[in-house]
Amino acid sequence: MFKEEVRKAVDAAKEVFKTSSLFGALIGFLAELSILSAIWYGGNLVVGDVLSVGQLIAFLIYIMNIIGPFTSIAQTWVSWQQSLAASRRVFEILEEKTEETPEEETIDMPPIKGHIVFENVSFTYKDGKEVLRGVNLEVKPGETLALVGPSGAGKSTIVNLLMRFYKPTEGRILIDGIDISKVNPQTLRKQMGIVPQEPFLFALSIRDNIAVGKPDASLEEIIRAAKIAKAHDFITSLSKGYETVIGERGCTLSGGQRQRIAIARAIIRDPRILIFDEATSALDSESEAQIQNALREITKGRTTIIVAHRLSTFRKADRIAVIDEGRVVEEGTHEELMAKKGLYYRLYGNQA
Repeated sequence: MFKEEVRKAVDAAKEVFKTSSLFGALIGFLAELSILSAIWYGGNLVVGDVLSVGQLIAFLIYIMNIIGPFTSIAQTWVSWQQSLAASRRVFEILEEKTEETPEEETIDMPPIKGHIVFENVSFTYKDGKEVLRGVNLEVKPGETLALVGPSGAGKSTIVNLLMRFYKPTEGRILIDGIDISKVNPQTLRKQMGIVPQEPFLFALSIRDNIAVGKPDASLEEIIRAAKIAKAHDFITSLSKGYETVIGERGCTLSGGQRQRIAIARAIIRDPRILIFDEATSALDSESEAQIQNALREITKGRTTIIVAHRLSTFRKADRIAVIDEGRVVEEGTHEELMAKKGLYYRLYGNQA
């Protein structure tokens, strides 16, 4: 669905640029043609002593003064078309059906222990594309499960379903024996933490960015979360420490520093379920190594799901599930999967 929306946006942008280019070229051509025509016709009148040179120049100035507003009208028309397209998308979002209100939900999610079960889960997007087919997975409390597979295999979809961003087309997802489709999603997500591939950091202080995960957090809680995420040392090395204001999206920090702040933000609420969705795929080897070194302490006592392309991240996971074409095709430890010499063995060999 996301790829389809991106394709539509790209096609619409291409159409706008095409129309803008053609319309701009046409207006420019007509403007130049009118000036050349005026020079040719006016020149003949000057030669025939019907018009003076001064009058011809004045007439050309009038024409150029008229052409300017017409060119602006053309540019305004293109901007108007872009605005119409944007407004249509805004109204599509406003008219999108929202999640059920808490009153329509059956129960609030009780305190989570972290036992996750996918029972024959399938998922199909609105466009009819089937992403998951009969997925069966179990993650025990405190266990770390790594999801491995080619791009587009359905790994991130599993995470989105667990966070209840979507509902399964078939099957059900249980947390501690409770079907999550029957609970208030807000009470579920408050007990979960997610570290995405590209975390969004605000142009606020580092303290405020970490506290997004728990707005009422004390400075002591923020520092404790930063220490667990291995972010405390670099934060205190900054001139204003935790009060240092970072740029929009954390542009003044390195990729590894941004991710460690995102990890601190995720764990400050002390989630029972922690998800790393491609959290290290955009980092250099040094930054990735720093985050990997922090994983053992970060995941301690939490049910953790790790999604990543770099297979070196998975070696310390308790179990690895290999996803291919929407199915779980292999499952086991790193050593067990290497011994099977299946898809995991080939993927690992390609990166070795």
